[in-house]
Parts: sequence; C-alpha cells; structure tokens
Amino acid sequence: MLSKLSLINNAKTGRVSSWDKTGRNQDRWIIPVGKSVVLADIKGPGKLTHIWLTQSAHYRECLLKITWDNAKYPSVLCPLGDFFGLGHGLVASYESLLFSASTRFPYQFNRGCALNCYVQMPFHERAVIEIVNESKEEHTQFFYIDYETNDAIPESSGYFNAEFRRTNPFGGWGHEVAANGPASHLSNIANKKRLAWENNYVILETKGKGHYLGCNLSVTNFRGDWWGEGDDMIWIDGYKWPPDIHGTGTEDYLNQAWGMQDNAFLRHGSSVFEGKTTITPSDNPWNEGGYQTSYVHHIENPVHFTKEIKVTIEHGHGNHLANEMSSVAYWYSLEPGKAKKVPPVAKRKPVFRDNAGNWLYDRSNQCPGKQIELNSEMKKMKAKWKKDYEK
Repeated sequence: MLSKLSLINNAKTGRVSSWDKTGRNQDRWIIPVGKSVVLADIKGPGKLTHIWLTQSAHYRECLLKITWDNAKYPSVLCPLGDFFGLGHGLVASYESLLFSASTRFPYQFNRGCALNCYVQMPFHERAVIEIVNESKEEHTQFFYIDYETNDAIPESSGYFNAEFRRTNPFGGWGHEVAANGPASHLSNIANKKRLAWENNYVILETKGKGHYLGCNLSVTNFRGDWWGEGDDMIWIDGYKWPPDIHGTGTEDYLNQAWGMQDNAFLRHGSSVFEGKTTITPSDNPWNEGGYQTSYVHHIENPVHFTKEIKVTIEHGHGNHLANEMSSVAYWYSLEPGKAKKVPPVAKRKPVFRDNAGNWLYDRSNQCPGKQIELNSEMKKMKAKWKKDYEK
C-alpha cells in the first residue's frame, strides 16, 4: 500500500461536494422527506477514493445507495451509520483503515458526526451515489466525494458491494440459558452440518465471483450478560461439512478474546463499546446489557469465492440467544452485485430503554428472524435449565 504513494500516473483527481454555489456559506444540501437525491454522477473509467459525510440525525432512517455502470439495482444499500461502522443509530469516534468516525457527542442518538470511507471503489462506465431520506423530516447533508478518472480500469478490478441485514429478535432456541457461568453447559448443543447451515445468523449470502472483505456486527444485548460464544462459519462455493472456514467464537472472529474490549484498531475493533452504553458503565466484558458494534476487515486475508459464498455466525453457542442483531457485509465482485433490500424504517430503528434500563420492546420495530425449531437435544437442555436453574 505505502509503496504506491510515490508512483506517478495519468489519473485525474476530482471531487463533488455540497459547497454553496452562490459563494455563501450554506454548504449543505437539504433532502426532502421521502426523496432520493443524487449526490454525484461520475463518468468512468474511474474509482471512488474517499467519501466524507456529516449530518446531525437519521443514521438509521437515511440510506446510502451506490449504483455501478448503469446497473438496474444498487450494489451498496445501507443505513448511513451502519455503512460507516456505527450501529444502532448511535454516534461515536473510532478509526480503522477503511472507515472512521468523529464526534463531540459520543454514545448519543441524533447528534453530529463526521463519517469517512477510504475503500477503493473502481468502476468502468459510471458511478451514481445517492442519499435516500426515509425519515419523516428534511435531512441536512454535507458531503465530499473524492474520485479519480483514468483511461482504463483493469478488467480484473472488482466492484464494491455493501448490504445491511437485521433480525430483531434473533430466533434463538434458549434465550433463558446463560452463555457463561455454571449453567453455560446447557447451551452446548451439537450445532453442525445442515443445522448450522440453516440456523446461523447470515452476514452475507451472494452468488458470483469475488472476495469477501469483512463486516460490522451490531448486537443489542437484551440478556444482559455475554452474548458471544458463537462460531463463524463461512461456506465457499456451496454447502459442505465442515465449512471451508470454521472459527472458535464471536470475539475470536472479531480478532479479540475474553469478550470485547474498548479499542478500535486498523483491521478490527469496537466502534461502539457495550461497556459505555449500559445504565451503569463498566469495563466488565461479562456483565453488560447495552449496545455493541464490532468490525473486522479482511484486508490481507480476503475470502475468495468463484461461484457463491455464505458468511454466517452463531448467536450464542448453537444459536440459543435471542438478542437483536444487525450487520453490514462488504465484498468485491467481478460484476456489480445486487444489495439485499433494507427493512422498512420502523423495522430497522434501534431498540430503546427507559430510564431504569428496561428494554422497550415494540412490535412495530421488530423484524424477527426464523424461529429455530427445537430438536431433541435443545428440548433436553431447556428442561434441565427449568429444573435446575429457573427460579
């Protein structure tokens, strides 16, 4: 990467921004309610090199939409905050190699925040970048979109894709069972083969040729204790057992250990740290009950696929938990990918709490995942929990 800084080429640098064309200081665009506004429409060949956005609200209500080369569908379709690595509609400051955010109002909803993306996004013919305002208010957007144009882009260059997914709540089979502690053995079912393929939380499932670049994963921790222990399982070019990539735990996949920590590194970390979002903030990784957003970017170790890929992770061991989960997957593909449709605004808004810390469950906010059908081992473990631990 650094070795290319000194290379001179024939690229032309450009920028589209929200600067005030009258020469005054109203350097922002107003996006009406229910409208999609094109921020930039750039002719190729070229590549996007940097996106900077700032706004004071609507991190879940507004969508970033990017379409490549006159495709009939967008390849990037995500809520603003989630695309830039901030889940739950919260703002926070963090830095990674690909994304960063900066705010004076950490761990608050609907406050000002600068969002940056440095992912390189090549295109051959055209790049169209839009903001879709699905909120009930006008949306004020400041932006820079930096790009390069050149004579040609290598045919092997991939198109960048990003999509958002959510389940609220996840359809876990034994949410009452703690993931840690003396009863944790009761969640230790055999989750393998088709059981895992069908039940794990899906981060990405797509067809084509390309490579998976990583994700961010957000959890609203209804249980209030450790939500991890779920193994990552990635299938490349179809089902097989074991999967091509099988991990050892959620925090392990996120390149951490012994719970999540309050750090943000170049390739992995916590952009929103749960210990700072609880009613009584704590550094204890096992006794939490707040919001967490974690990210991992496979920069040196992308996951290559030639036909299809399915990226999954257990939620709790064997998918026994039923917290809210959402994610953004990032990948490159040889052809423009089709981003998954985003849930309606009501079904992607965060789950809030009252002043006492109780979660405010709202059915209009829910988009539940598939309820996991109990097998004999799950039924046995639930019965033992009820007999030995339920009070």
